Amino acid sequence: MPRLDESAKGVFVIAPTPFREDGALDESSAERMTDAFLAAGASGLTILGIMGEAPKLDAEEARRFVSLVLRRVDGRVPVIVGVSAPGFAAMRALARSSMDAGAAGVMVAPASGLRGDDAVLSYMAQAAEAVGDAPWVLQDYPQLTGVHISPDMVRRMAEDPRLVMVKAEDWPGLDKITALRRLSDEGRMRRLSILGGNGGLFLPEELERGADGIMTGYAVPEMLVRVQRLIAAGDRTAAHDLFDLHLPLIRTEHQPGLGLAVRKYVLRRRGIIACEALRAPGPKLSAETRAEVDWLLERLSRRDREVRL
Repeated sequence: MPRLDESAKGVFVIAPTPFREDGALDESSAERMTDAFLAAGASGLTILGIMGEAPKLDAEEARRFVSLVLRRVDGRVPVIVGVSAPGFAAMRALARSSMDAGAAGVMVAPASGLRGDDAVLSYMAQAAEAVGDAPWVLQDYPQLTGVHISPDMVRRMAEDPRLVMVKAEDWPGLDKITALRRLSDEGRMRRLSILGGNGGLFLPEELERGADGIMTGYAVPEMLVRVQRLIAAGDRTAAHDLFDLHLPLIRTEHQPGLGLAVRKYVLRRRGIIACEALRAPGPKLSAETRAEVDWLLERLSRRDREVRL
């Protein structure tokens, strides 16, 4: 199985956890979703992240979902498993079972409420010990955690060779990507893989600032793949033109509190999952919101012929 390292790049699609209407795991949809993301050109998958409703799964369900996805991927791309948890015992157990099942690495976010650099660094060092020898990804998402991590704090964390990637979701975060790249270019920090996030809102700019790709759950991931390829080929205008076509849907998906419901609805409309239900507690889309998303999708499919509904 591929093991995550600092050379990781491309589009790592964050997969939701499909449920049936009764709240049970939908394993057939999970298999179809995995196939669809691989067909879209995903360089990797991330499961049990914030978008994966991980806190709503019990430990056995989480292990079962991880095993199902890993079996379906069958080593074709690396799979990262989110293991953030209130306690280190749960983090340790999920990391161990995921790596034993063939995961490429794990992702950890700092616990909410940490105050001060020393507290954050101490927590992340303990989390790194909890996940054992697993390569790990730092999820830098202060909008959710309330924890700010400076570039110099990342430099200090990077002294741990198991840290191989930063999921850069600070906002504004483009200058932070530049600062991290400058640290490694000047030889002051080991070079890490950097993947953007934030729903893809700043994908072209993140790539132009030195990100190696993106890790997000936008429900049309093939666009993310195409934009990255265009940027890599030096066709900046075409990349931005393509991205701009999708920006209204990206913006709609990015609404706090409602975004995952929109994403699952789009995935269901695209035939990738059978049911858009979130496990309770979770929002449901109003008829008006569904109509708006339907209009956006139909408009997008006319303007971007690669989009299939």
